Amino acid sequence: MDKIIVETSARHIHVNREVLDILFGEGYELTPKKDLSQPGQYACEERVTVVGAKKELAGVTILGPIRPETQVELSLTDARSIGVTAPIRESGDIAGSGACKLIGPKGEVELSEGVIAAKRHIHMTTADAAKFGVEDKQIVSVKVDTNGRALIFGDVVVRVSDKYALAMHIDTDESNAGCVAPGTMGEIIK
Repeated sequence: MDKIIVETSARHIHVNREVLDILFGEGYELTPKKDLSQPGQYACEERVTVVGAKKELAGVTILGPIRPETQVELSLTDARSIGVTAPIRESGDIAGSGACKLIGPKGEVELSEGVIAAKRHIHMTTADAAKFGVEDKQIVSVKVDTNGRALIFGDVVVRVSDKYALAMHIDTDESNAGCVAPGTMGEIIK
């Protein structure tokens, strides 16, 4: 059976041009630190503080490149600990999502929406989708065999684009629940 790499996506922020300018200064450019598995995506040197009703999370990484909308992706544990709402959503689906404040070295921004817990998902190309026999937006389950914490992740959305590289993304809560270490592989169950 074909397997898929399961990657842990830690808390992070995607920013639009306007928010980047406020947080870091007019015309500021992000500094790539490390390429991510998805083509053209990278972790940046820049970090910000996410402020909720209860407390704040300092040092949250910005992922580049800049996007049309600002989005804060937290685990449900992160969201509860700082006192923000983070509905489980696909990336980009931020309408009516949670609010927070972002603080950067040059300024701060109140977001009226944009905080989500990312829905677990698999990135794949059209060729990968054909190989696995799945379609874009299909919901599948993924079995992960780990030492002492094997489990099946349900409600995994398949996201198909030829701009993607094959990988499943889960957040830190999910990763910890399944004892998912770097290199862990998963098997799609339909």
